[in-house]
Amino acid sequence: MAYTVGPKYLPHPQLTLLLTVIWLMLNNTITLGNILLGLILGLVIPIITRPYWQNKPVIRSRSRFIGYMFVVLWDIVVANVVVAYTILFKSNARMQSGWVAVPLELTQPEAITILAGTITMTPGTVTAMLAADGHTLLIHYLDAPDPESVRDEIKSRYERRLLEIFE
Repeated sequence: MAYTVGPKYLPHPQLTLLLTVIWLMLNNTITLGNILLGLILGLVIPIITRPYWQNKPVIRSRSRFIGYMFVVLWDIVVANVVVAYTILFKSNARMQSGWVAVPLELTQPEAITILAGTITMTPGTVTAMLAADGHTLLIHYLDAPDPESVRDEIKSRYERRLLEIFE
């Protein structure tokens, strides 16, 4: 009996590849054993978690998603410089940290997760909570004189792009 690679045996090929690569990076050694163990984990974990992935997210535009990744990488670099400058040259008394609620237009859980992760990966901001109704993120920012500008930048720079990619 021939076995074919299909939804039952390879439900998420990109996740399999990603898990294998992450395993190799965590081990920091590329050996045949690590590659095989990474592949085994990359094959078994998606099969075990398949019941929780009922609706596969649809990415409408891969090119926009790649563009989004470049925007996020650029913002991380810029934010690192800004946060370093803030920590080194701004006194605590002059820092204006606080909280801002960001109302969401996104409805897909995967898109909301990517937005929350993007905010957290960008130095100077962290996603603290998703409201129970799933329509608002609570964000803490390190230093911003105008909380509304933080909210507006998140909505225009990230959420707008994610809406174009997922919805």
